[in-house]
Amino acid sequence: MDFKYIEQLLERYWRCETSLEEEVQLRAFFTKEEIPEHLLRYKDLFVYQQFQQEEHLGADFDARVLAEIEVPVVKAKRMTLTARFMPLFKAAAVVAVVLSLGNVMQHSFFADVKEVAAADTIGKQISAPSVALSGDITVTHEKQILDSLHRVNKGKEVKE
Repeated sequence: MDFKYIEQLLERYWRCETSLEEEVQLRAFFTKEEIPEHLLRYKDLFVYQQFQQEEHLGADFDARVLAEIEVPVVKAKRMTLTARFMPLFKAAAVVAVVLSLGNVMQHSFFADVKEVAAADTIGKQISAPSVALSGDITVTHEKQILDSLHRVNKGKEVKE
C-alpha cells in the first residue's frame, strides 16, 4: 500500500469525508507491524477503535440500565384522622407545657409576698400584712387567710 494514499485518507478522515470502506482500510493499515515513523502517532487511535468494535455489550445490558433508571413505584399511604392532626396535638402539648412551667415559675418567684388577699361578702379584696409569731417563724397561709376573714367580720360588727 502506498503511504501517500494513506496520508490522503487520513486528511479526508480528519475532515469527516471518508466512507466506511476507507476507514476499514485505515484500520487494517495501522494494525500492521510496518508503519512509517511519522504515522505512528495515529496507530493508537485506530487500534483502539478496532478493539472497541470487537467488544460487545452483555445480553443483560438493557436490563441493567433499565433497572438503574426506572423509578420504583411508591404506593400512597392511608392517613387516619389522628395522623393528620398529630402535629396539632404536638403543638397543643408544647403550649400546655410552656404555660404550666410559667405558672410554676410565677408561684415560685412570688411565694415570698408578705400580703394575703381575702374576699369579703361583697366581693372586695382586702389585703392584710402577714403576722409573725416570734422571730423569723411566720404564720401559715391558712392562718393568715383566717385572720383576715376574722378582721373583715369584726369590721362588719363594729359598723352595725
